[in-house]
Amino acid sequence: MRIALGLEYDGSRFHGFERQPGRRTVQGEVEEALARVAAAPVRVVCAGRTDAGVHAMGQVVHFDTGASRPVHAWVRGTNTWLSPDVAVLWARIVDAGFHARFLALRRRYRYVIVNRSTRPALLAGRAAWEYRRLDARLMHLAARHLAGEHDFSSFRAAGCQARHPVRRVHRIEVIRTGDRIVIDVHANAFLQHMVRNIAGTLVAVGAGEHDPGWVASVLAARDRRVGGVTAAPGGLYLAGVDYPEEAGIPTVPSDALW
Repeated sequence: MRIALGLEYDGSRFHGFERQPGRRTVQGEVEEALARVAAAPVRVVCAGRTDAGVHAMGQVVHFDTGASRPVHAWVRGTNTWLSPDVAVLWARIVDAGFHARFLALRRRYRYVIVNRSTRPALLAGRAAWEYRRLDARLMHLAARHLAGEHDFSSFRAAGCQARHPVRRVHRIEVIRTGDRIVIDVHANAFLQHMVRNIAGTLVAVGAGEHDPGWVASVLAARDRRVGGVTAAPGGLYLAGVDYPEEAGIPTVPSDALW
């Protein structure tokens, strides 16, 4: 039997999603909790691996099990064994052909910035902070250069293991609400640190260091060294993953967080 789960987590105290020996990871903790419910070892496959300090509103995983449990047991029972900073939101029995990673059509990431002169306390580790006044309108204009299919080498981490740097950005926008700036990026897939590098580059535009057209030249250069800094991980959220409708996977509302 194949089960799909929706997860949310605060990544502040995790060394990323993927299991690592001797380190606290989301995968490790979720697998241990699921194993208690299944009374057998469980291995999960995720839609997208998040780095250390990165959060999720709508991570999707799947696993195979021979244990017969009511669907609600995979939610309530697993949550009983999970720490407060990670939770199962829903569970679904899916077809054997469902794959959390390979069946995904789009992934949605959100980057959150607190833009005010004083650093945040309540959102420390859960949002980035920029003391300089940012012009969200200019950031949005700059972001439009990244829409479509491009070689995103200028926004790729040096250690990225993806086979190629071409990605299709279906939607990207920058919105200000009070002292919060939100960058939403929807794409078929992402490179390592791609959204954080986009965020750092857009912040440079918003702060007046460059005009919006500079982002087009950064993209065209295909050189990470010419872009902005890599933004802090605490502002980044895996906001959701989109699948074919027939897969029956719930969609996280766009207003679920900020």
